[in-house]
Amino acid sequence: MTITEHSTVTEISGSIKWFDPARGFGFILSDEDGPDILLHANVLRNFGQGSVADRSRVRVLVQPTDRGLQAVKILDIEPPESDGAPPISDLADTPPEVLASLPFLAARVKWFDKTKGFGFANLFGEPGDVFLHCEVLRHSGLSDLAVGEAIALRVVDGRRGLMAAQIAPWEKGNNQDE
Repeated sequence: MTITEHSTVTEISGSIKWFDPARGFGFILSDEDGPDILLHANVLRNFGQGSVADRSRVRVLVQPTDRGLQAVKILDIEPPESDGAPPISDLADTPPEVLASLPFLAARVKWFDKTKGFGFANLFGEPGDVFLHCEVLRHSGLSDLAVGEAIALRVVDGRRGLMAAQIAPWEKGNNQDE
């Protein structure tokens, strides 16, 4: 995929049509009804994420190539619209404003199986595991996690132990001002 030296970069808003981390790419649907925009895994990783959920809202810089439009930089990702309900029943007893006030804690994925719908992470410097549910992951705007991936978590002590209430890119765990 070659980019001509006279190509112009433009900002486009849209939504994720689909993204497959195993294949290393996906597509964005532009709000302006243009052609699909290729989103390569490297561009997503440069933003600090290894995956993105379908229907997430994105703002990207795109550039025409000899094979169509391609995202070259992600400016913003917002999780898919929610109906306001918690992603899983275990979080129903905690008000949304309380969840939003929790700090993001740095963690690393111990394992995650998308097919089973869950996995576990370890908080840095803390013993024990934190449960990761696939619906919390999707609600957070992500679609998959890799073993060893650095992430940030908002954690609650649920009925069955520590569990992630929100999952974010690693940078959130190092930036408590957000």
